[in-house]
Amino acid sequence: MKILIVIPLRGKSKGIPRKNIRLMNGVPLLVYVIRTAESLREKYFVDIVIDTEDLEICEIAEQYEVEVMNRPEELAGDAITLDPVVYHAVCGYENKKQIRYDVIITMQATSPTLRKETLHRAIKKFLSDDADTMISAVNEPHLSWGYKDGNLVPEYDKRLNRQQLPVHLKETGGFLISKREYVTEKSRIGKKVVVFAVPEKEAIDIDTDFDWILCETILSSKKIILRADGEESLGMGHIYRCMSIAYHLTGHEILFVAKRKCFLGVKKLQESFFPVRLIDYDEEIYSVIEDFCPDIVVNDILDTDKIYMKELKKRVDRVINFEDRGEGAFYADCVINALYLEKGSRNIYNGFKYFFIRDEFLTAVPKKFSEEVKNIVVLFGGSDPSDLTRKTYGIFKQIAIEHSELEFHIITGFGYRYKNEINEDKENRIFVHNDVKRVSKYLAEADMAITSQGRTIYELACMGVPSIVLAQNSRELEHIFANIANGFINLGIGKNQDNETIRSTVEWLLRTPNVRREMHELLLGKDFRQGQKQVIRLILGEKNGRIV
Repeated sequence: MKILIVIPLRGKSKGIPRKNIRLMNGVPLLVYVIRTAESLREKYFVDIVIDTEDLEICEIAEQYEVEVMNRPEELAGDAITLDPVVYHAVCGYENKKQIRYDVIITMQATSPTLRKETLHRAIKKFLSDDADTMISAVNEPHLSWGYKDGNLVPEYDKRLNRQQLPVHLKETGGFLISKREYVTEKSRIGKKVVVFAVPEKEAIDIDTDFDWILCETILSSKKIILRADGEESLGMGHIYRCMSIAYHLTGHEILFVAKRKCFLGVKKLQESFFPVRLIDYDEEIYSVIEDFCPDIVVNDILDTDKIYMKELKKRVDRVINFEDRGEGAFYADCVINALYLEKGSRNIYNGFKYFFIRDEFLTAVPKKFSEEVKNIVVLFGGSDPSDLTRKTYGIFKQIAIEHSELEFHIITGFGYRYKNEINEDKENRIFVHNDVKRVSKYLAEADMAITSQGRTIYELACMGVPSIVLAQNSRELEHIFANIANGFINLGIGKNQDNETIRSTVEWLLRTPNVRREMHELLLGKDFRQGQKQVIRLILGEKNGRIV
């Protein structure tokens, strides 16, 4: 089977002047189609020829070792279709090589997002189906209108959602494959025509500036694995953070990888509708990498060891770790430790400036300071492994008796196993909210809060809520931000603290509006808005807006 790929390239493009040789992400546009075409040589006898009237295009083609057929001026006009151009190239090249080809493939440089894997599948299907012609197309069903007898009429029988509309195939410039005998001066279409549907991202045919921008964005996109687990003992913060990051990686291909046994995290990820691969042990990620071929792996699994990281770096160009204090941190391209203060390493980024705050807090408006406390919020994360919710619930039932002006809003997370034992007590103004979608709604009404020492402290700071902090464990106690200098009262590890101390601290803050005001002002003195951008840049390897 002898295949000739013809790439027709005009130098006189009008919509985007000189578009075929313009640099797209650093290389001439025509190079993308050359590379895709050359990939067929892995399995087939393939020759490639560029047909053009343009000297500069000729020189670029020679640079990439692709042969050229010179197009006569009479075939270079605006009104000339591709059929005579391709026919001229095929006949000329066959005469030059003294060979007769079996299959002719027309490919255009204006479809740079077409992936070689798609082209391989197409040619395989073409040969197996014994079709005469195969045309690349994309399914674009729409509610459309047209004119009939001068009147505007719908071109559909029933108004339906896009997903329910009948198939509507639109040709792309990706490829047109034909048996040689059907390539003539007037046509390249045989008797038996089949369509090969290409993904929407690969169907763009550059004709406008917008098409160019869209292609450039797609071609610069990355394949990214987000590795995270969530369970009662570990908490759900890693899952929530990675989900928030994923929402900001629009245009990139995302795959979550999680341990099967961490069913709480798995359930939350599956509810997000991102693709998820489950593994039973850490090393299984290597086979996932082999299948998915990511550009970047993000680890949100706390401490890593050097063996795991060395193996990752053998397989992936860029590895980013969150909150990694293990031996493996040294081998990461970047470690983001927003909760810790680490020094002396080139690749560690510390402090609140690198905290990835959730979108809802960027638009939420903090409550103005109130001399009187009327609303106290209690929240201990997604799973509350030390069960601090029940501990403080009992304390607040006592406080409520003496303070009829107070409302208590207890927020329990998705993974909190004792949520059924925390009941509302409307008589004492204690309200319970399970797995809320927007925590900012409750923090915007809060005059005070009691919380654990995880990522929630940054969200409380963003909302300016004076807070008492009870750490879940010794590691969480090392999170540096929750201190008096930043506007927090930190009582240490919660399960080690007696109820009376917690109660008396709450009572003291109720009586000291001047202290709460100072806490409020300290909290709002921090700017968390740039953290999202900083983290995304670090993940993608961007410097000054460019990927490095």
